Amino acid sequence: MLDLGSGDGIATQAMIDRFAVREAVLVDFSDPMLDAARQRFVNTRVDVRIVCGDMLGNSWFGGIEWAAPFDLVFSRYAIHHLPHARKRSLYADILTLLRPGGMFMNIEHVKSPNVEYQAAFDRMLIEGIHGLAADGQTLKDAERAYRNRQDAETNILAPVEDQCGWLREIGFTDVDCVFKALELAVFGGRRPVH
Repeated sequence: MLDLGSGDGIATQAMIDRFAVREAVLVDFSDPMLDAARQRFVNTRVDVRIVCGDMLGNSWFGGIEWAAPFDLVFSRYAIHHLPHARKRSLYADILTLLRPGGMFMNIEHVKSPNVEYQAAFDRMLIEGIHGLAADGQTLKDAERAYRNRQDAETNILAPVEDQCGWLREIGFTDVDCVFKALELAVFGGRRPVH
């Protein structure tokens, strides 16, 4: 399996804990996250390789080609930071990395279809932040923290319908959005067998 934008490897760990994973390759551009992933997999029974790479480009491809084709490629909350043209080209790259029948799944932030849904999602997160905050923080403080968070400017969201369409155009089959809750979605597809 290949974990793109792996962070500290928590999603790979969850897969290893639940399924018979033999080999896992993790790709991320953050040295602190990759260091945390290395620590996580020090004593694992699975062959885990960690590759430093930025998905804005393809320089990381050389570090993973030895392990392809993959049965599973997945990403979690990473691809939404890429420009739409790069999202599409990355999806095409992913298709080439999958074995026939292999699956790609993306757990992601997606663009809300209207301002009402976006407001509902924002309100849900603000109330969640407020609920977890230290005593004395007001709802207004939580909203200010949410609106001024660092990642807000790096989000480049595309509707899930558009992204599923891109996957189909590229050549994925069995494309579907299997879960969606406002701005959060799980979608993907398979590389055709023939």
